[in-house]
Amino acid sequence: MSMLRVGIAMLQGARHEHAEAVVNAAHQLELNVEIVPLRTPHDLMDGIDALILPGGESTTMRITSRHYALLDEIFTYIHEHPHIPVLGTCAGAILLAAPPEPHTRCIDVELTRNTWGRQRESFEAVVDVNLDIESFEFEGSYRPVKIGSYTPLMMEQQAAPTLNEGFPGVFIRAPRFCEISEPCRSIAMLENEVVGVQQNNIVALTFHPELTKDRRFHRWLLTQANVGGQ
Repeated sequence: MSMLRVGIAMLQGARHEHAEAVVNAAHQLELNVEIVPLRTPHDLMDGIDALILPGGESTTMRITSRHYALLDEIFTYIHEHPHIPVLGTCAGAILLAAPPEPHTRCIDVELTRNTWGRQRESFEAVVDVNLDIESFEFEGSYRPVKIGSYTPLMMEQQAAPTLNEGFPGVFIRAPRFCEISEPCRSIAMLENEVVGVQQNNIVALTFHPELTKDRRFHRWLLTQANVGGQ
């Protein structure tokens, strides 16, 4: 069985929790994955099959990345590999909508930052998801993943649980979609509010699926990468 290489931008946010989510999603799908931490442009030299842009503070991520030119290289890679599946969460969604110059946006949306409140006003809520991937509760053991000297949270103990109906949305200083244009479409709703969109092979969310036990979005990412690699 071939190995899928999943790149995770190591700038800010719950990148280690994303890594754990990817590994557990791969275990559910019986796929082999390699997590590729992206810290410098050199880390993209051997190629990746899927990409995750985690949350954080988008301005800080831009400033941090400038020293290594990482974001510039990431968006060059996205545009040169238009079929690569991409998952952007929170600040990652902002970067997909407004990448650093001279790159053009990857999703046809407008966002406003931090419109759901400050850090202390973070919340969990049930999100209605319309994504072409099966939802199920994984009954096996979860696998913490160590990247460098960091070990992620033990999701089995601390994550928002998988729900029988809906998705456990975790919102932390979340941005808001204020305008969506075709071919971008809504795939996640919080009551009447759009909180997730998809455009071709790119999914952008204003919430944090990596902080839940529901691996639906990470399974989608791996499924798309696996199909693309066949």
